[in-house]
Amino acid sequence: MAERAWQLVLERIERDLLDARLGPGDRLPSERELSAELGVGRSSVREAFRVLEVMGLIRTATGSGPSSGAIVIAAPSGGLSALMRLQVAAQGFPLTDVVQTRLVLEDAVAASLASADVRDTAAAHDILDAMDADDLTAAEFLALDAHLHLALARSSGNAVIAAMMAGLRTAIESYVLAGSQQIDDWDAMTVRLRAEHRDIVAAIDQGDAGAARTLVRDHITGYYTAAGLTSGAHP
Repeated sequence: MAERAWQLVLERIERDLLDARLGPGDRLPSERELSAELGVGRSSVREAFRVLEVMGLIRTATGSGPSSGAIVIAAPSGGLSALMRLQVAAQGFPLTDVVQTRLVLEDAVAASLASADVRDTAAAHDILDAMDADDLTAAEFLALDAHLHLALARSSGNAVIAAMMAGLRTAIESYVLAGSQQIDDWDAMTVRLRAEHRDIVAAIDQGDAGAARTLVRDHITGYYTAAGLTSGAHP
């Protein structure tokens, strides 16, 4: 049992995610609570958390304040996207290449979703609401930000684009988080990003493909520039 204790924790959390008892923005029980409930050591809980974080399902933060612990940032997806995230993290693609590819993919997502006869943005709206919480750290906010863009890609119905976005997600989170440290007024930036996200989703909901494409491009390049990540590049 000892060798597989972390899997017990993993199965419990994944089951809660699959059954929608947990969703993006929710916090997991503490290590102490899960350890007592499942009868496993806290080291097993930490191991399960590490696996879930690598899979892109949760984001953990150390400390003892209200922002510590683990927050859910995604629902379980197929093994392909998890594998691609690991590949991207290992390869370390150049930032400019990541941004240029992201612009191409997200332009296609915005156009496809806005032009569709049926536009399912329910998951995106759930994440928008989760991002309104005022106790999110920068890392948690930006993890939800990345998941919002991934949720839109999945909603587009193009499995290849969705998998590619999932594969880029680690690289995207890495550069946007690094950029956040260069922004003097992070609170003002979160207000701006929330508004931009809602404008993008609203344009999609209204079927305005042109506006959605312009908004998503301005959103990506705007943050890239505000965070001082241009370095002479032209995304």
